[in-house]
Amino acid sequence: MGVRIGLLGYGKVAGLYAEAVQGISNGKLVSVAGRNLQRRNEFAAKWKIMSRETVAEMEKLDKIDMVIVVTPHPQHRDGALEAFAAGCHVLVEKPMALTVAQCDEMIAAAEKAGKLLSVVSQRRWFPACARIKEAIDSGKLGKPCLLQLTILGWRDEAYYKSDPWRGKWTTEGGGILINQAAHQIDLMNWFMGGADSIEEIQGYWDNFNHPYIEVEDSAVAVLKFRNGGLGSVLVSNSQKPGIYAKVHVHGSSGASAGVQTDGGAMFIAGMSSITEPPLNDLWTIPGEEKRLEEFRDADEKFFRGINATVYFFSRQIEDFCCSILEGRPPHTSAYDGRETVKFIETLYRLGKAPGY
Repeated sequence: MGVRIGLLGYGKVAGLYAEAVQGISNGKLVSVAGRNLQRRNEFAAKWKIMSRETVAEMEKLDKIDMVIVVTPHPQHRDGALEAFAAGCHVLVEKPMALTVAQCDEMIAAAEKAGKLLSVVSQRRWFPACARIKEAIDSGKLGKPCLLQLTILGWRDEAYYKSDPWRGKWTTEGGGILINQAAHQIDLMNWFMGGADSIEEIQGYWDNFNHPYIEVEDSAVAVLKFRNGGLGSVLVSNSQKPGIYAKVHVHGSSGASAGVQTDGGAMFIAGMSSITEPPLNDLWTIPGEEKRLEEFRDADEKFFRGINATVYFFSRQIEDFCCSILEGRPPHTSAYDGRETVKFIETLYRLGKAPGY
């Protein structure tokens, strides 16, 4: 018997999740909820599921066990609270919420309801990322003491006009930090110690070549981690046509490992596909230096054999369903999602962003 799944939201990314659920063995998509009757019904008809106005209706009429919240992220907190009130487990798209206070509300609601809460972080399932985590956990790098996170991408005016809520502080809550960089920030924290891994942050953000939006298109930061390590972050949506996203870890042993999570043009959920495989682009672990080419060949072959746009969503949804069925914590905790938001919120507060 599998987990019965409901979607809250029917926008661009929702279709990816509907397709991703088809690729799991322990769950079934049964309904979708949202306020716009026409769009909701069109989505339900396409995926042959039920259309409901609220999560409570999905729970009552369709007996759902969990909700995947795929609304725009300023609505994540409200959607999660609605789901917990209805007695459902929650997997929420990134970022978890706009502020740490909202994350804490969600965590408290999950605990009160006795339900699981997790945040989408599908890049953790990239073989190249899992390889780095295994190397760290097995001590091959020594202590991870230096981390570099770099995103050089591009978003054009058409992207920001694709939805009315994009590019505004009041409706999007920020720019590249809160919308595009959350996955790499999650990897940074995962590699450097998990939830509550950051001790101190200094940084800046600005808008360099997007005059048609209010929010930042670029940011830099330096970090001190609780394990004693240091980090640097440089993220930007100002480089045409979009170059890459990378996370590199350097250890006390002198060895290094890195991943290019995104290459070519940056992936836009519901608007583009993943065109280049995620690959290890740095690997200097003693005795394994020559394995870099082996890793790259294996990942390129694996990439060609899957639909990478949805495959890794499937793996995280499957893991969350296992957590429900087996009564164990999910791979990515709510506190992991909170750590990402804490980093973003801190940078916005340092720069006196509106609403922060």
